[in-house]
Amino acid sequence: MAETGYCVKCKASKEMKDEQKVTMKNGRPAVKGKCPDCGTGMYKICSKK
Repeated sequence: MAETGYCVKCKASKEMKDEQKVTMKNGRPAVKGKCPDCGTGMYKICSKK
């Protein structure tokens, strides 16, 4: 899958590790994962397709 997201701790765009597809409370799809360098949680909101 290799989704990219923004890590706020590293202040850089990186590929997530251990990513999973989730659905937010409002029904929008998202991808949740971790930063490969620092381990901080990353979140990317996807389009409504």
